[in-house]
Amino acid sequence: MENICRISMIGLVFALLSCQSVNYNTMFYEDVQPKKVSDQFSFTEGPSSDQHGNVYFTDQPNDKIYYWDWKTNKVIEFLGKTGRANGTHFDKDGNLITCSDDQGEIWKISKDKKVEVILKGFEGKRLNGPNDVWNDASGGMYFTDPLYKRDYWIDFKQEIAHKSLYYRTKDGKTIKLETFVQPNGIVGSEIFKKLYISDIDAGKTYVYDILGEGKLSERKLFCEMGSDGMTLDKHGNLYLTGKGVHIFNRHGKKLYHIPIAEDWTSNVTFGGQNNDVLFITASKSVYTLPTKVRGTR
Repeated sequence: MENICRISMIGLVFALLSCQSVNYNTMFYEDVQPKKVSDQFSFTEGPSSDQHGNVYFTDQPNDKIYYWDWKTNKVIEFLGKTGRANGTHFDKDGNLITCSDDQGEIWKISKDKKVEVILKGFEGKRLNGPNDVWNDASGGMYFTDPLYKRDYWIDFKQEIAHKSLYYRTKDGKTIKLETFVQPNGIVGSEIFKKLYISDIDAGKTYVYDILGEGKLSERKLFCEMGSDGMTLDKHGNLYLTGKGVHIFNRHGKKLYHIPIAEDWTSNVTFGGQNNDVLFITASKSVYTLPTKVRGTR
């Protein structure tokens, strides 16, 4: 009986290892590593993919937005004077929404580069500094407002004591949803009806069920790791950043770590023709990694 148990246990371990191997091989190409596209920046952040698969990202210290053209593998400047844009996301109409924290604002930038400031504060007070944003299909948006004091802020005075998650409705009403230690990266999914948010200074990432427009369930701990930025693939795997890219399955179990040879990996998204290229912003550089999976839009 003891021998049978040992054999069964060995078989179980082998099966688990085989399963992990299969999962890896179904997600990534063997011997394909992240490839540096450019290192011409001061600090890259906020990548988001447009409907064609081109990825827009920010260089906040230089106050610029660039985009990666997947057809040519070139990086092209899109806009200067961005309000010190950090996190970005495309809305349902194809406008680029930016967390422009120079004046604590959120901007809407059209395809022809027309800028509209759509949010300046909350209850008459200046926001601390919007950091990351996710737009839902209804036209609303969830955004995080931590506090990272910038050296380019002039005569800044903190007007909002808390650091929180907000929802802006399609009609322009802003609602405070929940307060954190230092809320940062955020991403949602219409398919899975989930919203993920990182409390980076607390070293935790949480998940909510999306119950309606701006309506969330009670938060649940997803994993014991904070993150600067994040993205999701179509299998529900969550990609977190910091020292490289860390991938968790939908149950909060860590699957893989993708090392990046930079001091800090700030953010990640999917782009490319088939939405299957992992685009990584890390310190002064941006990287791409072709995968066998696709991201959510």
